[in-house]
Amino acid sequence: MENGTCIGIFDSGYGGLTILEGIRQHMPEYDYIYLGDNARAPYGTRSFDVVYEFTLQAVKKLFEMGCPLVILGCNTASAKALRSIQQKYLPQYAPDRRVLGVIRPTAEVVGELSHTKHIGVLATEGTIKSQSYNLEIEKLHPGSTIVGQACPMWVPLVENNEFDKPGADYFVKDSLDKLMAQDPLIDTIILGCTHYPLLLNKIHQYLPQGVQVIPQGQYIATSLEDYLRRHPEMDERLTRGGTCQYLTTESATKFRESASLFLHEEVDVQHITLN
Repeated sequence: MENGTCIGIFDSGYGGLTILEGIRQHMPEYDYIYLGDNARAPYGTRSFDVVYEFTLQAVKKLFEMGCPLVILGCNTASAKALRSIQQKYLPQYAPDRRVLGVIRPTAEVVGELSHTKHIGVLATEGTIKSQSYNLEIEKLHPGSTIVGQACPMWVPLVENNEFDKPGADYFVKDSLDKLMAQDPLIDTIILGCTHYPLLLNKIHQYLPQGVQVIPQGQYIATSLEDYLRRHPEMDERLTRGGTCQYLTTESATKFRESASLFLHEEVDVQHITLN
């Protein structure tokens, strides 16, 4: 597997597994390597420089393992590191490799799905402060109104397996109420963190009727398929054995237990270090 040419998917934690699952459901024939930097998660409150450093370490690791194409299945890494990696690192050190993010594909579809052109973004503090979604949506869909709301408790709720418990209700309702109070005309909400789809049942419970929610997995998968169709030279490099390898910087046992929340299956995982 390490000698193959797989699609690499990176996240700071477990949330990127929702992206991986969406891609594998849509494109099951390809080989994948998933890397979670779980030992240093979460990235949401870290500085731009630190997120860039950590993300680049992960990208280099996936390149070493034979991935010519890496997806940053992490909104914080996409917001704080992707542009610098694409513009500064790849041209000089890896011109034949590509790194893609999750923000632009999501921004591309949201303008078509929203009727009022009033769009909400629920994400980590880092993603909201970066204004990445605002910039991409305004560029692709001029005239849109974008409002963001940070949800600092949502990731801990998911990672502590509390996402479907009564204790989650207060935090979900509070963040949604704050978002809708900023702009009652919002009709479409982006879940700008890959953990958040596990809270969908609670989110739907407390949203006003008629407001739609966009989890990212299916749209990232469609965007990746389109990218490979437009870049056959990359598509031809990718092996197709239907396999997936899992790597973590944390305890392999802990990863295995937590991954089951996202994938609903047991996985084999290998511990690695990044530097």
